[in-house]
Amino acid sequence: MEYLNDHVDTKYQEHRYVYRSVKRLFDLVASLIGLILLSPVFLIVAIAIKIEDPSGSVFYSQIRLGKRQQPFEMFKFRSMVANAEKLKEKLMEQNEVEGAMFKMKDDPRVTKVGKFIRKYSIDELPQLLNVLLGEMSLVGPRPPLPKEVSSYTEHDKLRLTVKPGCTGLWQISGRNDVGFEEMVSLDLDYINKRTAYYDVYILIRTVGVFLFPNGAY
Repeated sequence: MEYLNDHVDTKYQEHRYVYRSVKRLFDLVASLIGLILLSPVFLIVAIAIKIEDPSGSVFYSQIRLGKRQQPFEMFKFRSMVANAEKLKEKLMEQNEVEGAMFKMKDDPRVTKVGKFIRKYSIDELPQLLNVLLGEMSLVGPRPPLPKEVSSYTEHDKLRLTVKPGCTGLWQISGRNDVGFEEMVSLDLDYINKRTAYYDVYILIRTVGVFLFPNGAY
């Protein structure tokens, strides 16, 4: 029986290794192609952001925690006013999401261009660079802020056992309409079920979310 258990465990580890290798290769190729094909979109969005708010930068970077709580710099298109972080403390009491996250449907810090690119998740496109660098994957749990993780339970931290992703079950299941506890549940469900086929399924569903937004703000 012990030999059988060791054999099953070895086969499982081999399967996981193959899956991770295929996933990384796909991430590398897809992110590179995506950055090339979407370069005109990057240019248009950059011009729009600068026209509305010339004082701020086009891109916004923020320290997030990835696999095993490793910090990295995550990139996005800037969708808020230049001093958004300074204004956040004043808005904490108006947080509309329970748990270790902050979200406001009518956040006064969001610019007009920001509202549009957030609605269609265009602000997330620069994260393809994070995928190319190997800091993120196309599919996986969303990377949290260090401040959010500081209030995580040991159960919540299980979502940090895999590489974070640009999209996942949270994004295709209602996004901001989903509470923190449900988000953790969805992430752990993905971690337990993840396969190449499941990743492709989530990516296909994500395309639908881009075309028909489901709660992004």
